[in-house]
Amino acid sequence: MISAEELAPHYSAFRVAERLLLTGHSHQAWPDVAKEGVVQAWEDAALHADEKWGRALEKAERVRDGFRLWLDEPGAEIALDQNTFGLVLRFLSALDLRSRRRLVTTDGEFHTLRRLMARLGEEKTLDVVVVPARPAETLAERLAAVTDERTVAVLVSAVLFEDSKIVPNLGQLASACEMRGAQLLVDVYHALGAMPFPLAEQGLEAAWLVGGGYKYLQLGEGNCFLRLPPQAEDLRPVFTGWFSEFAELAREKVPGAVEYPRGGMRFAGATYDPTSHYRAARVLDFFAEQGLTPAALRENYLRQTTLLASTFGVSGRRSDFGGFLALEVADAEEASRRLAGEGVMTDSRGRHLRLGPAPYLRDEQLEAAATAVNRL
Repeated sequence: MISAEELAPHYSAFRVAERLLLTGHSHQAWPDVAKEGVVQAWEDAALHADEKWGRALEKAERVRDGFRLWLDEPGAEIALDQNTFGLVLRFLSALDLRSRRRLVTTDGEFHTLRRLMARLGEEKTLDVVVVPARPAETLAERLAAVTDERTVAVLVSAVLFEDSKIVPNLGQLASACEMRGAQLLVDVYHALGAMPFPLAEQGLEAAWLVGGGYKYLQLGEGNCFLRLPPQAEDLRPVFTGWFSEFAELAREKVPGAVEYPRGGMRFAGATYDPTSHYRAARVLDFFAEQGLTPAALRENYLRQTTLLASTFGVSGRRSDFGGFLALEVADAEEASRRLAGEGVMTDSRGRHLRLGPAPYLRDEQLEAAATAVNRL
């Protein structure tokens, strides 16, 4: 893979060579070419006005192809939206919540899912079972153990957002869900871009996957996806928008009938700002041009996080973790604020101070940031 020294000049607007940006697990710098996508979106709108949507949909398909690459599933059916919240709502609205009222999740999910599950549980119309996320090594087995014929869906992360632990054996969980007639939704936000996530190898062909490119893929806001499994063709989500009928708008409608297309548009929303897809499409092309492949980036993040961990006395290759290092400190939020005052950008989640490298950061930058942390 191209070195950090060679890569950094492509991120001149974000001044990555001069700054200690260790928020790579949350918001990575955008390559300079991302601006080309933003400008092209403006120019297409100015030139074509309402006829811009054909071009915008081409950019959306490029974004889908980008996600397909990381899932190693060229034919994946993918719905897009500005954020994962809207996609999760559509997923839930497609489920048979009348005959099956049990949702199973963990206490290690990102705030969007955590908050939604907690609120649904308050209503008492649904039985929300929350399983401890740790130890991550046994999480899939413990989720499978509480999944029964009352369960409509299991919702879990592939990589835990607080401490970067990979959740193994999700394929076995998928098999248990399939056997009991439950759907499995896997949040892969902290996996894509930091590690390959081949669906077939993991036995997740029947699973739903939700995630986005705001973090490791450098796509910026507004680029999230829901990967649909084959059984999605039999479901009718309630919360869809007029884009679900985009290809059939000229057809005469049957009064009162709600029809659904096949594929990813089955779970589509409505009018959105296509600038995000223009930007993302250009960044995905940049990744291809620079050789930033799933395998190369995984190796790079393993090397960088192992280097960071070694500066804190933690030895061994971090094969069981994703793309960032989490340190338990007494007041992680205050520690992150103090580091920002010294020019080291990090963030915190609960008791964890999170350090996220990126492929454009040199080893000496990582070491300088670690030195600042050790001075706390």
